[in-house]
Amino acid sequence: MRKNGRVKKSGGEKTGKMTRTGLLLATALVLSYIETLIPFFFGIPGMKLGLPNLAVLLALLLDGWREALLINVLRIVLSGFLFGNLFSILFSLAGAAISFVVMMFLVKRKIFGIAGISIAGGVSHNIGQLLIAAFVVKTSGILYDAPPLMVAGSITGFFIGIVTAGVAPYLKKAMD
Repeated sequence: MRKNGRVKKSGGEKTGKMTRTGLLLATALVLSYIETLIPFFFGIPGMKLGLPNLAVLLALLLDGWREALLINVLRIVLSGFLFGNLFSILFSLAGAAISFVVMMFLVKRKIFGIAGISIAGGVSHNIGQLLIAAFVVKTSGILYDAPPLMVAGSITGFFIGIVTAGVAPYLKKAMD
């Protein structure tokens, strides 16, 4: 059905999308917890693998930016209260805001494949966190951590992208 030039979704489609969003949020929270269990410390506090970005990237590719943004924000706030603190929420939101805008832009423009989008998301997330850290501690010295964070963001982003590319077709098929 069309209404004002837009395709109106049936109740079943809305329920399916809401269910998928809830499942992806739950997946992101589980991956956040798993991430806290994996020792990944290379001399830079707060360095993580970015596993929950798998759920965000899947939502962005399959459901759109609204659902992906909802999953991203809720996951950060909930996992921050469950496994972190207010500072972890602040730093994660800063990184996620920049990362999300970059990934959304790349998805819309179809500039890169899924792995490239994920790499850009990982690197831009680290940039956002570095900028907020420099602001909080009021020194640019923290920017010396940029090179290893960019490398880590690229490597983990690549692997998250590969996994997302492998999982997305199966989820898309299950949705149809």
